[in-house]
Amino acid sequence: MNILRHSSDKPKPRIAITIGDPAGIGTEIVLKALANRNLLTLDAEFTVFGDRRYLVETYKLLKNSEDHNILIADPDCLEIVNISTDSEIFLGIGNRTSGAASFSYLDAAIAQTLAGNFEAIVTAPIAKSAWKQAGHDYAGQTELLAERSQVNDFGMLFVGKSPHTDWVLRALLATVHIPLSEVTKQLTPQLIEQKLELLRRSLLQDFGITHPRIAIAGINPHSGEQGQLGIEERDWLQPLIDRYRQQHPHVTLTNPIPPDTMWINSAKAWRDREQVGLGYDAYLAMYHDQGLIPVKLLAFDRAVNTTIGLPFVRTSPDHGTAFDIAGKGIADPASTIEAIKLAIELAKIRLKNKTYSNC
Repeated sequence: MNILRHSSDKPKPRIAITIGDPAGIGTEIVLKALANRNLLTLDAEFTVFGDRRYLVETYKLLKNSEDHNILIADPDCLEIVNISTDSEIFLGIGNRTSGAASFSYLDAAIAQTLAGNFEAIVTAPIAKSAWKQAGHDYAGQTELLAERSQVNDFGMLFVGKSPHTDWVLRALLATVHIPLSEVTKQLTPQLIEQKLELLRRSLLQDFGITHPRIAIAGINPHSGEQGQLGIEERDWLQPLIDRYRQQHPHVTLTNPIPPDTMWINSAKAWRDREQVGLGYDAYLAMYHDQGLIPVKLLAFDRAVNTTIGLPFVRTSPDHGTAFDIAGKGIADPASTIEAIKLAIELAKIRLKNKTYSNC
């Protein structure tokens, strides 16, 4: 039996942070985030995975800029797992070399996390095209994380906390990085039931929501309009929802909501404290843009991508490498700060459950 710890003896979550593609804004947003005063008050330990020389170059570049108000962490004061490359990488030019480097940073962070050295990984953005040029054919970082963790049941949950109302937006994507022409081929009753169950478990285990309210998007315009604009809702999605309700009476599910109106109440909950009750605990979107267009419209600088279903916590800012502004000192670290905050919050929950469990 494990000995219960006193509150003052709580273990600190250990957070691995990768710098992503070194030709992009990853080094900048990581160094800016780790200089954030609010973040530094949180009880956690941070280790950066990447090439030290690019962190140092970015630090010197921004410190010597005309904007003296930039807050940026000194790499000499950080814990860094230095993963160097022989080839030269230039800011703003993503290519095979930068793709190989960003892959190696993440691969090393995953290996150490699976070995028990960290509770969470926060990943700065990578360029999928650069990964492919380097010979790594993955749809994204999520798929590599799942493969290395040997899990098949995983999902991309986007989380954002409103600065206006404190309401939390959570959106899970049923399908992710695939062409639109492939969506209806991959959307099956088995997949949606798997995603619903994954979402229910995450809401319970990661967020403590025991009786979740989940909104489900339709697949077709007007949710098929009773078969006139598509048959998926009528033939299998609605029957699946009905069965799931019977199996999980503590879960409230909507019928398929027309995708063009599903997000209206979430926008009200995001902006108006008196209308927070209109929002759901989570939203299940059927494909990438159906979920991410409204999420980014509401919470572009606050949305966090978290991979659910892994044996550890993984979060990431909800934006790309922004090669066009790399090194200019104007990259906004807000989403990275939120990603680190969420990683700490979820890691603390997992540590608490682990500390107080019996063996």
